[in-house]
Amino acid sequence: MDVYRSISRPGAEVLFKDQKSKFFGYAFPINGEDDINKCLDTLKEKHPNANHYCYAWQLGIERIRYRANDDGEPKNSAGMPIYGQIQSFDLTNVLVVVVRFFGGVKLGVGGLINAYRSTARLALEAADVSEFTVELGFEITFDYPSMNKVMQLLKREKWNVRSIDQGSQCVIRFSVRKSDKEKALDLLNNLREVQIAITE
Repeated sequence: MDVYRSISRPGAEVLFKDQKSKFFGYAFPINGEDDINKCLDTLKEKHPNANHYCYAWQLGIERIRYRANDDGEPKNSAGMPIYGQIQSFDLTNVLVVVVRFFGGVKLGVGGLINAYRSTARLALEAADVSEFTVELGFEITFDYPSMNKVMQLLKREKWNVRSIDQGSQCVIRFSVRKSDKEKALDLLNNLREVQIAITE
């Protein structure tokens, strides 16, 4: 599998109300766990008087990692309903946070599950969901007489050239769809005078 669904940029703030409690929802694209803490810190600065900052995230394409956090709400009443929406939208590399301001009326576990699930759904509906391709990086090194053949191949296959370094030898870094790895290796090996390294 070399295609996955995620969001391309942070979604718009959404608001869900129930029994005077306010639930603000946010969706963020993330690339690692460091991004999660930054997003949470930003929301805690934005809403310093909130009662709960509940969230769920998922990372990875082949090796999935996830976490759901209730932040003081009854067990599994907040984080898992949020995570359920991430799964429902079939997303990865995403963080959804729901910030709650308690309105004075207890909602009960069922009410909390509905509120957190609904807010997460609204947050993801407000986000720009896109398909992304998993790419594999290559680095090739060759002498200048091979330049024309190499450039023709790169152009014909529409590989994504990232950089070209022209020193004593030419070094080109580019990426291809992960599913095209074997085809790329075969085509490059046919050039013979090219040294190939996969950079992931």
